[in-house]
Amino acid sequence: PLPSYDEVLVCTPGTEEEEVELLVRRALSPGSQDQKIYCLLGADKLVYKVSRRLESHFFRLVQSGSIPNYRFIILCNAKAHNSYVTTAFDAYKVAFPCYSKTEIQTYLKLHLTVPSGTAPVAQAFKEPHQQNVKFVFSEQAGMGE
Repeated sequence: PLPSYDEVLVCTPGTEEEEVELLVRRALSPGSQDQKIYCLLGADKLVYKVSRRLESHFFRLVQSGSIPNYRFIILCNAKAHNSYVTTAFDAYKVAFPCYSKTEIQTYLKLHLTVPSGTAPVAQAFKEPHQQNVKFVFSEQAGMGE
C-alpha cells in the first residue's frame, strides 16, 4: 500500500527538529514493524541544525538495535552534493534509474488508480481518473489551506 500521512514528511528549510525526530522515532522504535514505509522527501532541504539532529536520532536508534528490520527512506536531490544529509547518509545511498516524465505518469496512472466504487475519499476529487494519491500542502499542519 501507499504510505499514509503519518509515514511521510515533506521537508523544507522550515521543517523543524521535532517533526524529523517524530518520523525517525516512528520508523525505528518498537511497535513500528507494522509494514509501514517511512519517508523523508526532500531531506536535502533541511537546514544544518535539523540535519544534524536527524543524523543523531537515526544512528542512536539504529545502534540501540531495538528494530532489526526497519523501513526508512530518505529521498534527496541527486544534485544536492553540499547537503549535510546527503553526506551523513552516504554509506546508505542507492542510485535509481532515470525515467522520463511520460514513463512516470504512465506508471502512476496504471498503478495508482482507485477501482470504481471502492474508495469514497477519492471520489471527493472531481476528476475523470480517480487517482489514489493527492497532495495537499498547508502552511500549518492539519489545516489543509
